[in-house]
Amino acid sequence: MGKDHIRKQWDSATEAWVDFVRSGKDYFRDEMNNPTMFDLLGDIGTMRILDLGCGEGHNSRIMAQKGAHVTGVDFSKRMISRALEQEKNEKLGIDYRVLDATHLRTLKNRTFDMVTCFMALQDIENYQDTIKETYRVLRKHGRFVFSIPHPCFEVRIRGGKIIGGWKYGKASRNKSTKTALYYTVDKYFDKRRDIVPWNMKRLIKHFKTTAFHRTLTEYADALYDAGFLVSRLKESKPTKKGLAQYPKLKLCLRIPHAIVIEAVKVR
Repeated sequence: MGKDHIRKQWDSATEAWVDFVRSGKDYFRDEMNNPTMFDLLGDIGTMRILDLGCGEGHNSRIMAQKGAHVTGVDFSKRMISRALEQEKNEKLGIDYRVLDATHLRTLKNRTFDMVTCFMALQDIENYQDTIKETYRVLRKHGRFVFSIPHPCFEVRIRGGKIIGGWKYGKASRNKSTKTALYYTVDKYFDKRRDIVPWNMKRLIKHFKTTAFHRTLTEYADALYDAGFLVSRLKESKPTKKGLAQYPKLKLCLRIPHAIVIEAVKVR
């Protein structure tokens, strides 16, 4: 299963993904991961920003609305097509391109003040080359800020069986309903390719994508080898609004769902 297969997965998922994101159904993004990411990004007005794995452009548009000059890239032609359609309607000045994050061939050296990657780096098999390309297109002291599912607490599935994740049961003999009792972690150091089933009821169509588990050490080593210094990190927590509106997010106060990492180009 190579890059072309993964691209086809996302091409096939495009319409379901566009509905999921644009109709406010992705509350993990809207009420937890994005607030954490944008808090770390800070003031981005007038910055030149490259958004890697931009998909249909949701977060690219948010950054452009905040005043940034944004270039959004994705390897899915169908995703970029939908992003371009939206750009015609909103006219935010975003430059969308179909590009592989491991080979940003049409982007010049030292072009951007910042590179962002919202919950996409885990889906790229050759993440080391992506990080090297990020370094190349950043100006000196530029920032690479990315979010990923927290590697320590991803749900792990092997052979159709869950070997890590929440364990449910009755909190006491008097309780008739099951609750999340504790979270198990196993096989953390095992490298693996995961098939991710997107089968939530709020999706108009179910689909599957591919992701790659890596340890925090592997991410840190790849950043260091490319010339980056990890400067900050934040673990995602849901907003008060999200907790009130979406009870499922309460579990994310016990175990962090995602982590945001900032690395600075230092050499």
